Amino acid sequence: ALGLKVLDENGKLVTVTMGSYGIGVTRILAIIAELNNDDKGLIWPASVAPFDVHVVATGRDAVAFELAASVADQLEHAGLDVLYDDRPKVSPGVKFGDAELVGVPRILIVGRGAAGGQVELWDRRTGRRDIVSVVDAITALTS
Repeated sequence: ALGLKVLDENGKLVTVTMGSYGIGVTRILAIIAELNNDDKGLIWPASVAPFDVHVVATGRDAVAFELAASVADQLEHAGLDVLYDDRPKVSPGVKFGDAELVGVPRILIVGRGAAGGQVELWDRRTGRRDIVSVVDAITALTS
């Protein structure tokens, strides 16, 4: 304690003893992972998730990738932290598997319905998947 001394309750000079107790960031992350997962991977609680939404572009045509980029940009401009998977030569199955492992709580998939302005919202915790318009998806994710 750097030679620090204080008077104790009896007026006697004593050396200060210090202690520091904590569980640390590593242990906190381990606890979160232990309590928030399924057989496919981690499911971050929204309050500590590294991203608010994971945008996954799928398909072979440019329409889906252009729409995904636009949606990701709109979500970022709305103040959300977005993880954007735009890997062009990776299959949808691999992208979905990676999305499950990463564990962002909300996933927005842009693929088959892109030409019609439709996307899929996937709630990683409940497993619920809904086909919605881009406008409805952005509204749901930003409200």
